[in-house]
Amino acid sequence: MAYRVKLDIFEGPFDLLLYLIRKHEIDIYDIPIHLITKQFLEYLGLMKMLDLEIAGEFIEMVAILMNIKARLLLPRPVGVSEEDYEDPRAELVERLIEYKRYKEAAEELYRYEDKQRKLYPRLYFHRIEPETDEDPDAYLKDVSLFDLLLAFKRALDNMPKVTYHEVKRIDVTVEEQTTFIIDRLKTHRLILFSELMSELRDKIVIVVTFLALLEMIRTGKVIVRQSDLFDDIRIKKGA
Repeated sequence: MAYRVKLDIFEGPFDLLLYLIRKHEIDIYDIPIHLITKQFLEYLGLMKMLDLEIAGEFIEMVAILMNIKARLLLPRPVGVSEEDYEDPRAELVERLIEYKRYKEAAEELYRYEDKQRKLYPRLYFHRIEPETDEDPDAYLKDVSLFDLLLAFKRALDNMPKVTYHEVKRIDVTVEEQTTFIIDRLKTHRLILFSELMSELRDKIVIVVTFLALLEMIRTGKVIVRQSDLFDDIRIKKGA
């Protein structure tokens, strides 16, 4: 596929690891390497299918996970007690916890900056009556790239199972599917990602539609939010 998408805000491999740990409710000090490696490779497979630019750090993380997985399969060296045995996961866990600590500190500083940006010195001003209508988006959370990839995977998994294969040409472009999404938003204030994908029947159309959505998010044409972690994704017009 010649069309490539590069997101300005692209989460790294540690973000994906933390996302998978939250998704499966895993103890960060006791990571099941087999499960995490399998899931990590699945997400990289989705990125490759969508022709997203994959940073070298992701490939390096795969190598680290495979190395840890191989070391866990080896028997414990003879004469080494359980207390002296070094868990192959220890270094990764330590790096992950350190990254998580810095990430949370950065998010806290961003929230503080955002709060301070809304403060103004006390001057004379005309009274502005408070709005009575509650913003329906007030309790919605931002959606990460991995949330979008999870929704994309669900859309592919929910496709009708085909027991035969018929070779046929399907002419579909990102521009056409961008128009498809815009037309849906003309008649609806917001649309659910699952409902949008349920209208599509061909895998290539789902892939191209997802690429169109990523491009629309990047250019600010649409905004995506979700009410809770791993919940359905809501799509609405951008500002």
